[in-house]
Amino acid sequence: MKTSQSFGVHFTVRADKVKEGKAPIYARVTVNGQRISMALKRTVDLGSWDAGRGRGKGVRAETKALNNYLEEVRLALGNCYQNLVLKGKMVSAEMVKDGFLGSSEEVHSLAELFEYHNHSAASTLKWSTLKHYYVTQRYLVKFIQAQHKTTDVFLHELNYKFIQDFETYLRNHKPKDHQKPLNNNGVMKHIIRLKKMVHMAIRLEWMTKDPFTNYRLKILKVNREHLSDRELSVMEGKEFLIERIDMVRDLFVFCCYTGLTYVDVIGLTPDHIVEASDGELWVRTCRQKTEIPVNMPMLPQAIRILKKYNGNVRSLANNTIFPVISNQKVNSYLKEIADLCGIKKNVTFHLARHTFATTVTLSNGVPIETVSKMLGHTKIATTQIYAKVLEKKISEDMAALRKRLAWTAN
Repeated sequence: MKTSQSFGVHFTVRADKVKEGKAPIYARVTVNGQRISMALKRTVDLGSWDAGRGRGKGVRAETKALNNYLEEVRLALGNCYQNLVLKGKMVSAEMVKDGFLGSSEEVHSLAELFEYHNHSAASTLKWSTLKHYYVTQRYLVKFIQAQHKTTDVFLHELNYKFIQDFETYLRNHKPKDHQKPLNNNGVMKHIIRLKKMVHMAIRLEWMTKDPFTNYRLKILKVNREHLSDRELSVMEGKEFLIERIDMVRDLFVFCCYTGLTYVDVIGLTPDHIVEASDGELWVRTCRQKTEIPVNMPMLPQAIRILKKYNGNVRSLANNTIFPVISNQKVNSYLKEIADLCGIKKNVTFHLARHTFATTVTLSNGVPIETVSKMLGHTKIATTQIYAKVLEKKISEDMAALRKRLAWTAN
């Protein structure tokens, strides 16, 4: 962080605390516009105090002794400030006060908190998760530069206004590169990461107050898209002459029938395909994101694709089921595939997981508890986000009800 060179000391008295005609003297320390006051345990007659100059007035020996003391305090405070600057510390008025009073309590900053979190979480969080904290940190630095004309803030400076201003900044931020502006839930994800950091700081006793106490997250429910039966059938049956397009289509369709994510399917090896006691082929793996086991029988459509890539040269080189390809390229090719298949939806690879949950399983009567287990979810509520009840399923259920009611009536 850029350290401020703005430093000043001024002495004042508290007229509201006068006792027997004498008022207590305070030293007011100012660093970069931030002020803090501290009592000096000295008093002075109000009539003998020069408020403008911040010192005693007159030539009496008592006044001279007081002014000499005040100059010593000013010099000591200045030395505390200079020592902090020379150490490369991020200086605040509170730190100068602590140094003067001999306080050993350390003052921490937001950048320090992120550094501590990222270092300690490196061994527990996957890079795919941890990298999002770095993105949030970059947004915070840009916000602080714009709002506070510096690159870091102290944790004790965080308050409700800071969070609200950060939210406003994110909503109004217009990226200069190819990125799209953040939507509401994208903004909230950055706020959630900041909130997790703040709560870590409180547990570390680096902060005493929670600035999120009165803040409310504004998460909007998202209508998660999926491929319909017809769209999935069209994509499966479409012939592609370009190998890379054909492979990405197979990869996507395979996940439509297994519910695997990109990172899990791209890391799938022959060891993850086993013949279970029922004689059927099963996928047995762990979700890379959560390390939760995933066990599911393979549907015929997935098995056909599996056999197609048996012995693939690129797959054998990496000991994987499918040739390795980046997520960015996969999503780029999926846009081409959607256009060629006449699918108007925004087809990304994660849409395959939604399709498995909705079109392939739930709409065909598979219980949500079973779907949740196959997706590797720990809570049914998580599965319900992916799985919508389709009109087709409602129609079928009501048709079955009509038959039961008609039978009862007869």
